Amino acid sequence: MTDKTAARLKSDGWTVVETSGFLHLIGPLWQRQIDGEHEYALVAQDKHHNRRGLVQGGVLMTFADRTCGMTARYVSGKPTLATVQFDTHFVEAGKIGETLVSKPHVVRTTRSLIFITTEVTVDKRCIAMASGVFKILKTET
Repeated sequence: MTDKTAARLKSDGWTVVETSGFLHLIGPLWQRQIDGEHEYALVAQDKHHNRRGLVQGGVLMTFADRTCGMTARYVSGKPTLATVQFDTHFVEAGKIGETLVSKPHVVRTTRSLIFITTEVTVDKRCIAMASGVFKILKTET
């Protein structure tokens, strides 16, 4: 990612999410809130390409899963959740250099489950659609 891209994201109100493990290898992941709604961004870099030079589907799935999970954690107020089901539909190819955006939407919450959908977009283009179910895990004491 170029310094110019990072500067543009920062000027638009995005901040970097502190990550570790697998997501740290994919990131940096960006976040912001607009009118109380969480938005996440990932700039597609060369490390994200598949054999055709486009954004690898696994990157899109990971990005969608992580952003939905972060939103589930926020709305539940619980620190520990697990993805128990996740569906992804690839709509159009993402290109290296594009900024992918996810705006998760909570469909329903119960005492133990959270249902969320998102679209991964580039500008007005839908790249992928995803929906997931997240289980609220018991906090160990």
